[in-house]
Amino acid sequence: MGGRPVVIKLLVRRFICDNRRCARRTFAERFSQLTTPYAHCTRRLGAWLETIGLALAGRAGARLAMSFGIVAGRMTFLRRVMALPDPERGVPRVLGVDDFATRRGTTYATMITNDETHQFIDVLPGREAGPLAAWLTAHPGVEIICRDRAGAYAEGSRLGAPEAVQVADRFHLWQGLGRAVEKTVRAHRSCLQEPVQPSTPADGTKPAAEADPTGPRAERKRAAHAQVHELIAQGHSLRAIARHLKWGQTTVLRYAHAARWQDTIVGMPPRPSKLDPYKPYLQRRWSEGCTNALALHREITAQGYPDGYASVRDYLAAFRPKAGTPVPAPPSVRQVTGWLTRHPTTLSEEEHQHLKTILARCPELGTSHQRIRDFGEILTCRLGAQLPDWIGAVVQDDLPGLTGFARHMNNDFDAVTAGLTLSWSSGGTEGAVNRIKKIKRQLYGRAEFELLRKMILLS
Repeated sequence: MGGRPVVIKLLVRRFICDNRRCARRTFAERFSQLTTPYAHCTRRLGAWLETIGLALAGRAGARLAMSFGIVAGRMTFLRRVMALPDPERGVPRVLGVDDFATRRGTTYATMITNDETHQFIDVLPGREAGPLAAWLTAHPGVEIICRDRAGAYAEGSRLGAPEAVQVADRFHLWQGLGRAVEKTVRAHRSCLQEPVQPSTPADGTKPAAEADPTGPRAERKRAAHAQVHELIAQGHSLRAIARHLKWGQTTVLRYAHAARWQDTIVGMPPRPSKLDPYKPYLQRRWSEGCTNALALHREITAQGYPDGYASVRDYLAAFRPKAGTPVPAPPSVRQVTGWLTRHPTTLSEEEHQHLKTILARCPELGTSHQRIRDFGEILTCRLGAQLPDWIGAVVQDDLPGLTGFARHMNNDFDAVTAGLTLSWSSGGTEGAVNRIKKIKRQLYGRAEFELLRKMILLS
């Protein structure tokens, strides 16, 4: 007391029973306000030990108690916690069921909560249907069961409480939709790549292969253009230059009026090539993201192209960006999935523009976007009656990912419809799982499942 050890000397009266038929002959005076029989501490110190044990359990609790001058071993805290009775909270009307990992990826347990008060009701080992069904059978009176899409909990709820209404959680429904949308976007990955067209760019410049043609014909054009402009610089007239070079006046006039020798080629029809019938195919494959000239040469060779690889390489060189020009990377599948599933008000102007461009380029993703918006409206506005029409429309669209998601909801149709209609959800249960994670980190590996269950119920 006050930093000093104090010894209490207590004088206890002893009573003798004069009833010879009584098995006990003597009785000691009790001090119920101070301590309990066979206890080595006062009631208040015992309450402190229980409080510290609930907060920190074994070794951590012993270290904290030592700093307060309380000498107690780690097993003392564990025994006191395990000796506490389970709280009596009755059978709730609305039940929340979810699983959590006692050892991630290996061992799981089932948590039962009161969805109205968000209190823990019980903790069951494993996450199978049997323990949940047995608990519901032993505790009748549950009217609504909020759960995720796990088949074991659906079966356990049906067996243990057949009259209860099962409600599929809306968060897990939207999460499942997000995974389905990601499969849809991945199936149309080629639409995310900005197509590279072999036409004149928007700034008016020409591809490199057209701006700087090569070959003997180009060399003759370059030499003739330089010769004409050199004679003009010396003061000769165009007629005199035509007589000197023995060219026609129209030819000399064309070279004289051209600022660059490349301008003399503009408007001239290209020479026919064996590659001409295959150019539309090469342009389409390039737009799809295949930029390997050797692979494209193999593809058109299989279609009957008779020439070599060099012609394909030179033709595709016009589509490649010049060295040093950064090529913007296409958006990833996860990015586009986020743009499709997020609320439109949370997207930036740049994200809106990117999404609009992709949807215009891919009609299938445009249809998926509309189905996602429709499902979001059903979920937020509790329009569960519209779910059959939505499932039918998605199945008719035959979109990869989304179609499987829609068909899978038919296996749990009543619970999904209730989740999209009623106001109940597993939000409070998910919050309880987060509280369990905190307790589990404090108690990991101590006294196994029974201690963890006791700490959860008494938290």
